[in-house]
Amino acid sequence: MQFQRSQTVSRRKFLAAATAAGAAWAAPTFVPAKALGRDGAAAANDRIVVGGIGLGRRGTYDLGCFLPESDVQFVAIADPKAGQRETIKKIVDTKYGNSDCATFADFRDLLDRQDINAVLIATGPNWHATAAMMSALAGKDVYCEKPCTRNIAQSLLLADTFRRTARVFQAGTQRRSLPHFAFAVELARTGKLGKLTAVHAHPSPWDNSVKTSGWMPAQPQPPESEIDWDLYLGPAAWRPYHPEIASRGGEFEKGGGMVGGGVLEWGSHCVDLCQWAANADNTAPIEYHPRTPDKRSTAVYASGAQLVIREDGWLPLGSCPVRFEGETGWVEAGDSGRLVVSSPALLAGKRVAEIGGYPATFHVRNFLDCVKTRGQTVANADVACNSHIACHAANIAIFLERTLKYDPVKHEFLDDDEANRMRGEALREPWRM
Repeated sequence: MQFQRSQTVSRRKFLAAATAAGAAWAAPTFVPAKALGRDGAAAANDRIVVGGIGLGRRGTYDLGCFLPESDVQFVAIADPKAGQRETIKKIVDTKYGNSDCATFADFRDLLDRQDINAVLIATGPNWHATAAMMSALAGKDVYCEKPCTRNIAQSLLLADTFRRTARVFQAGTQRRSLPHFAFAVELARTGKLGKLTAVHAHPSPWDNSVKTSGWMPAQPQPPESEIDWDLYLGPAAWRPYHPEIASRGGEFEKGGGMVGGGVLEWGSHCVDLCQWAANADNTAPIEYHPRTPDKRSTAVYASGAQLVIREDGWLPLGSCPVRFEGETGWVEAGDSGRLVVSSPALLAGKRVAEIGGYPATFHVRNFLDCVKTRGQTVANADVACNSHIACHAANIAIFLERTLKYDPVKHEFLDDDEANRMRGEALREPWRM
């Protein structure tokens, strides 16, 4: 379903445009050096024209990874918050030394621009999948922050949409592009650890609760010129305005109508790395167990390997840790940029680059390169689909407090109607896709 709004051009506007074009044709043309690719800038034909949708704190960081790239021209920002639009415009205009960055309250106006090749989406999780799919249907490539989807059904629809439209998608799981995480995954995938027995993921250092979302007491609603509240809520169930909800960037609903990080918060990163290590980018675990009193939850792959989601017991290697265990060895890594192995022989004399702080620079570059080559990114829509399904299914098992069996081919739980109803959810019109 495509949300395009028709635009009509009056005869007066057409004639004015034609007159301006004629004047431009008659005048001598001076081509600046930057347009020819000199001064370190990419030639115009090689540039990727980018727009942003909902760039708050995380989005501002991502923007900082896009702007230095010589083949990127950032031209527009869409956000239902006026203050956020102006913040991004100031950053972009300062970068380019002009006042050209366009601003829109409604991102559909940004998608109407035919000159934009790609979009950076960093809204709250509530909006991610819907905005991404609408962007693909509008012919844009997409770099989308995580969590990328609200539920299992939306995960499948996201992957299908990007397959059908042949657009490039990169989930913001930037740890896939960091050398020490990639090396740890390689050890697991290539059998250097022996037969894989378990992959361990950290869910979140904050709120791991899995519960349905609710309302907060209504507060006086600002004028629409300050924040378009209806547009801000988007696909989520309507609720009265509250400044705390408005300040969360859409994080009041992360998926399945639930709040709290659950498995989905850092699972979007850690479970994603575990999926990669377990050679499961094209599938998901087949059995999910509820959380134990020590706050562990597990899932089982068809191979017999376990996915263990736990909060504690990690080596001091920084945030977002993962651990991969095989019959003959193990490796653990985290955001410090360091990794620890069970035996020095696993390194085989190789020195793995230590890049701490989980920068997105390499991940953004991978996306931009794929926009040009039309290749698949390291965190494409199919990869994101399956890693998110693993997180959503784990959350459902935790919420229902029982073991669930899952068919990753039919994408349904076996003999559990209640769990199957939680694979999707009703979204507000006109945002249902």
